[in-house]
Amino acid sequence: MTTQAFPVRIEWMKAPPAKAATPLSAAALELATRLASSLPDRETLRHILATQQPDEIEVIRQAAEKALLKNCGDTVRLRGLIEFSNRCISDCYYCGIRRSNRALARYTLKLAEIVDTARWCGEQGYGSVVLQSGERRDAKFTRFISAAVRAIKEQTRSPELPDGVGITLCVGEQSPETYAEWFAAGAHRYLLRMETSSPELFTRLHPATQTYASRINCLKILKTLGYRVGTGVMIGLPGQTLDDLVDDLFFFRDISADMIGMGPYIPHEQAVLPYMEAGAAMPDVATRLQLALRMIAATRLLLPGINIAATTALQTLSEDGREQGLRFGANVIMPQATPLRVRRQYTLYDGKPCLDDSAGQCATCLEGRINSVGRRILRDNWGDSERR
Repeated sequence: MTTQAFPVRIEWMKAPPAKAATPLSAAALELATRLASSLPDRETLRHILATQQPDEIEVIRQAAEKALLKNCGDTVRLRGLIEFSNRCISDCYYCGIRRSNRALARYTLKLAEIVDTARWCGEQGYGSVVLQSGERRDAKFTRFISAAVRAIKEQTRSPELPDGVGITLCVGEQSPETYAEWFAAGAHRYLLRMETSSPELFTRLHPATQTYASRINCLKILKTLGYRVGTGVMIGLPGQTLDDLVDDLFFFRDISADMIGMGPYIPHEQAVLPYMEAGAAMPDVATRLQLALRMIAATRLLLPGINIAATTALQTLSEDGREQGLRFGANVIMPQATPLRVRRQYTLYDGKPCLDDSAGQCATCLEGRINSVGRRILRDNWGDSERR
C-alpha cells in the first residue's frame, strides 16, 4: 500500500441541524452501510482518517456516537487530574517538562496536599483520580507513590465508594517490582502512552536511552500484573502518515488496551523536535484537530467498549474541542484538580487551557460542556470499561 502524507487542510464543519440536512452522497451512503454492518477493516479505517468530505465525516461521527451509546451508555466518566510533580529524569524531545528544560521551576506536592486534593475529587463524585508526574525511579519516589495510594484509598472511602476512589497512575516506565508494589497498594489503572506505535517515529521523539522495546515491555508487564492499561498517541506529528495512525489503531487492539488517551500534537517552545529543525513539516491546526477527532471515532468503531478520553489538547486547538471529542465517541474527561499555585509549571505543550481556573470552576465548566452535547456525568463510580 502506498504511504500517503496528510492532506494539506481539512476544514471543520459542525453537523447541520436536522431540518437543514442535505441528501448524502452515494459514497457517504456506502460508508454508512459499511460502518453499520461490521467492525472496520484497515481500508475502512484509512478512509475514515483520509476523507475530506463533510457528509462522510458526519456519517463517521454518527456511527461512532451510536457505537458509544450502545456499548458504554450516555455517561461520561471523570478522572480528577492531580499533576503532583514536574521533576523528570527523561528527556522526551516533545515534552515541556523534559529534563533538559532549564527554564522550568520544579515542584513536588506534599503528601497531605495530594491526599486532600484526591479527597476533594471524591466529594465531587468524580469516582476516580489520576496521579500524574514526570518520570522518576528512585526508591524515595517509589515509597512516596505507595504511601499516596494507600492514604487516598483510606481517606476516600464512602457509602458510594466503599473501596475509595479508583486510582490511575501515570508516572512512566518502572521496574516490574515497582509496578507490583503500587498495584498492591491499591492503584488499579496505569496510563503509559506510546506517543506512536512506529519504532522509527518513536526513535525520532526520544533520546537513545529511551527505547521502544522498553516501553512495549512495560505495557506487557502492567497487563500481566492485572492493571487496567491505558495508552495513546500524538496525532499530527511531523513526518507521521495516515498509515502510521492506522497502525496505531491496530496496536491498541493487539495489546488489549482498556483506555486510550490521545490528542493532537502541540509543540512546546522549550521542546522542539530535532527533526523539525531540519525542515520537517507539521500539519496545520485544523488538520491536527480533525485527525484527532477521527482517530477517536476510528478507535470507538474498532474497539466499541473501550474508554476513550476527550483530552485537554483538543480544547487547546478549539474552544469546544472536548465537546467535539465527546460527539466523536469519547467517554472520559479528566477535570483539572492540580493546585493553582503549581499548575503553570506542569505544561507539556504550549497553550494549555484552564491554567487559572480553580478546581471548582473546572468542575462546573465541564458539567456544562458535557450536558451541552446530551451526555451526563457518571458519579461515584470507577467507570472501568468492560474487559474484552
